Amino acid sequence: MPQATQPRLAQWRASLSDPDLRAGARDMMGMSIGVAAWGLVTGVAMIKGGMGVWMSLLMSLLVYAGSAQLAVMPMLTAGAPLWVIWFTAACVNVRFIIFSAVWRAHFGHFSRFKRCLLGYLSGDVTYIMFSQRYPDGKPGRGQIPYFLGASLLNWSAWHISSIAGIFLANVLPVQWGLGFAGVLALMGVLCSMLVDRATWLALGVAASAALAAYALPLRLNILVAIAAAMVIGLIIEATDKALRNTPVTIDEVPHE
Repeated sequence: MPQATQPRLAQWRASLSDPDLRAGARDMMGMSIGVAAWGLVTGVAMIKGGMGVWMSLLMSLLVYAGSAQLAVMPMLTAGAPLWVIWFTAACVNVRFIIFSAVWRAHFGHFSRFKRCLLGYLSGDVTYIMFSQRYPDGKPGRGQIPYFLGASLLNWSAWHISSIAGIFLANVLPVQWGLGFAGVLALMGVLCSMLVDRATWLALGVAASAALAAYALPLRLNILVAIAAAMVIGLIIEATDKALRNTPVTIDEVPHE
């Protein structure tokens, strides 16, 4: 073995044995089953929707966003205008703006290339676990290994199952209920994000808006639900901020 590669291999071994990296992978282990089910459904949906194998593989590897892929598939099949497809995908993925705002406090000091790489690897479940482990919003040791441990396992679970769904789409029986398995995976991710009354209220508003606009073509009710949830979220945030900044007068202080 060339001597130049020995330090590099030693560095890789040290990285793989990092306790924070292993902790991230361990925390992701349980959720990876749901992610794999979701990826399998998405892979099958792309082929059943009329996309070719190579185009489906390219979409899975480059887009790496199951919710956006499932949202735009009916539009691609129906021949919707390109701007509608792009707008739908952008609306579905607008939550990553919030994710990036949180991660900026931890990873903002890295180079642009590293930040883009971390952004590509990011996901809903990774964001939830990372926020729970590092709630103070300050950079610190072990955050990158933890993020990579969780994200790489999430990435692997998604792409292995998605590629399997692409190649097995015409073999897997429809009676297996793969669509329901994907719904269960999404429900698992959703329930883990419902941490306070504001998120529950946003969920209720989004569900009501989606049902009310169900008759819209091209599943545009999804966009209506996203817009409604964003509006109610902004209203809640503004109200909460106003209440925190409201000064307390002497008359409002309870007397003993």
